[in-house]
Amino acid sequence: MIKLEGYQKGVNLGGWLSQGSLEISHLDSFIKEDDIKRIKEMGCDHLRLPVDFENIYDEKAKCDNPVGYKYIDLCIGWCQKHKLNVVLDLHKAPGYVFDDFEYSSGFFDNEELTSLFLDIWNNLSKRYAKYSDMMMFEMLNEVTDFKFCDSWNKLALKCIKVIRKNAPDVKILYGGVGYSAVTAVKLIPAPYDKNIVYNVHCYEPMAFSHQGAYWVDKMPLDFRMPYPVDEKKYREIAKIVPSIPNGTLGEPDNALKLLKDNFFINLFKECVEYSEKNGVSLYCGEYGVIDRADPASTLNWIKDINHAFEYYGIGRALWSYKRMDFGLIDYHYKEIFDEMIKYL
Repeated sequence: MIKLEGYQKGVNLGGWLSQGSLEISHLDSFIKEDDIKRIKEMGCDHLRLPVDFENIYDEKAKCDNPVGYKYIDLCIGWCQKHKLNVVLDLHKAPGYVFDDFEYSSGFFDNEELTSLFLDIWNNLSKRYAKYSDMMMFEMLNEVTDFKFCDSWNKLALKCIKVIRKNAPDVKILYGGVGYSAVTAVKLIPAPYDKNIVYNVHCYEPMAFSHQGAYWVDKMPLDFRMPYPVDEKKYREIAKIVPSIPNGTLGEPDNALKLLKDNFFINLFKECVEYSEKNGVSLYCGEYGVIDRADPASTLNWIKDINHAFEYYGIGRALWSYKRMDFGLIDYHYKEIFDEMIKYL
């Protein structure tokens, strides 16, 4: 598979320009240049910068919001200084976000919303095309349901064409449905051009990486599990956490075919083969473990997925640098931090 040079090891800056306060005090303090310097010192070659549209577009005034652009520009400048590349990720669009089904339900059928989505990318690509040597564009974070597959592929093609008018050579990340599921890569069309990169997110098994997560359907807040896990324990877990079946692992019987030695090697095999067939690089924009998991199990998981990334040459960015229930530098992972960053 074609190796994505410059985007092999990274972290996400979740909670800053996405899923965070719009207050200036937060934007000024949550991420500073010292954080960018620290990310470089951790051995990373890039970071993923999630941005919610509210930071760069004023819905009421129907015009650009210059505040968000100021912080994107600051981040780019810091990254240039410390020699890090950037993934610019539109994490939330007008009318669409991965974690609110009601808010997002009519997005793909709403011409006004999809047109605004394309306008935002027209503006972003005009402004940041000059950074194509150090930046990738991610069109939209985590399209949810598989039923949106055709609609998303049609909209993504329009978006690629809009970006290409302004930025002919920038790499564009294209994630599939099922929350950018590994199994959905095969549903992404053959690449529009040589600078398309297939994008996945991987938190498998979800019952482990999201144990006790308040936002996961029917997840008991006190639920805990180790990693790795044997077949008997996994079947017990599947009864406790009904939401564990998903687009990647499916029902327990299907999951157990993968949950053996070389779990992540098996999991990524199909999408790697599809990427190779199409001459496309593969990137994992999010992976990580919630801070409810015990640190030893987290380290086991990080080592396992890192082995697959290295084996296949998959670039990736850990979710997330700080806080957001997954914070790499937070107290929960203090005892394993030095070991963890070896396996980013």
